[in-house]
This record gives sequence, structure tokens and C-alpha cells, in this order.
Amino acid sequence: MVLAAVAVIAACSDDAVTNPVPVVPQSTVFTASGNVTTKVDEFRNVLGASNGGTAGEQPTGRREINWDGAGANPFNNKNDFPANFFNTNVKSGAVFTTAGTGFRNDSTDFAEINPTYAAQFNFFSANKIFAPIGSNQLDQLFQVAGQPTPAVVRGFGIVFSDVDVADKTTIQLFAQDGSSLGTFAAPVRSDAGGLSFIGVTFDQSIIARVRITLGTGALGANVNDVTDGGTVDLVVLDNLIYGEPHKAF
Repeated sequence: MVLAAVAVIAACSDDAVTNPVPVVPQSTVFTASGNVTTKVDEFRNVLGASNGGTAGEQPTGRREINWDGAGANPFNNKNDFPANFFNTNVKSGAVFTTAGTGFRNDSTDFAEINPTYAAQFNFFSANKIFAPIGSNQLDQLFQVAGQPTPAVVRGFGIVFSDVDVADKTTIQLFAQDGSSLGTFAAPVRSDAGGLSFIGVTFDQSIIARVRITLGTGALGANVNDVTDGGTVDLVVLDNLIYGEPHKAF
């Protein structure tokens, strides 16, 4: 009986070692709608000074994409914006993927796709905004700036335009092993400007990929927003702000 009891205890001990309770990293969340500038600046300051398009891994600081640089002009208002533009043309350590047909960097509030969009969308930094084509989802992966080396960051934030439906415009953060670090929803727009902000930071650089979900539908010539008689919430994005990409180990 004593031997049996010892065996049971040992088995329980083995279970405790081989099946530990997952530890969820502690995050700090920043949100705002309406005039989002103050919260965006707070998020920037937490991450540190801007490293711009400086190639190579920097010890601290942040990167930011605002879509407005002159280097992107040849691709504006077309559906073929290069997925790796912000790690090849501009060394910012960002690469995008989508299940759709491409990406569009737009200076017309997407009015060339659908004229009603001119009254739907607004920009945070003048005057271009961004969206995938053929899908309402895109992923951002991180690389060491200017290199094809996988990287991780400690924080990620995004300014959205025209969030009308709660809990549908989100960022889901993933660690290098593919595990989810949480899904975070942008707040609904609160004024005529239509901007919303969500940002998340961790103590360490652990974010390897971000899945961005824009509302409930994709842009299209015959697709209108819920506030314009349509059946889906159409959302686009402006500034992306994230920690310095550090080589993933």
C-alpha cells in the first residue's frame, strides 16, 4: 500500500512538471477615440525615440509607418503596394501579408474605389491611409531593419479610421512560437474625425507577428459602410507604431 501511495504521488508530481499552467505575459494597453493625439504620444514615449528608417538593429526606441513618405509615391492609389516596402525601400523592419489580393496606399480616402468612401475615412497624419484589397485582414511580421532576419518587438499600436462596431476591429499579437499574446479591440469612433487608437506593450520584446482585423468587411466598389446604408463595418488604418525590432532567438 505504501508503494502504491508513493507511485500515485510520483505520478501527480510528473503531471505538475509536464503540464505547467501557461503564464500569460503582463501587458499594458493604451486606447483612445476622437482626439487620439495625446494617447498616441504617450504610447510613443513609452517605446522611446524614433529610429526612423535607420538600417540595422538599434538598442532602444521605436519605428513608425505613416504612409506619407515621398518614396511611396510611385505606388499610391494602386492595388500593388509592395508587401516588403518598409523593410527594403524604407528600413523599418515591417513586412505585410494578406489573404486578399494586395495592398493599397491611398491619398483619396479610397474614393477611387467607391466615391462614398470620401465621407467615411479620415487620416491621422496627412494625407495617406492604407488597407488590404480583397480582405479585411492583414498580418504584420517583424524583421531586423533592412535585413531578412526574423525579429520581435515589445509594443505595437495602430490608428484606425471609422470604427463603427464594437469589438470587431482588433489586433491579435503572437509570440515567436505562434502562441497568442492576446486580442485587443479598438474603441468605437466618438466624433466626426472618426479616429480610434489601440496600443499594447510588454516588458520584453516578445511580439513576432500581429494580425490586424479591420471591421467586418473588405473595401469594394459596391460595398458601403453600415453608416451609409451598407451591411458591413468598413475600417482602414493609418499610423503603425511599434518597438524597435530585435533579432528573435
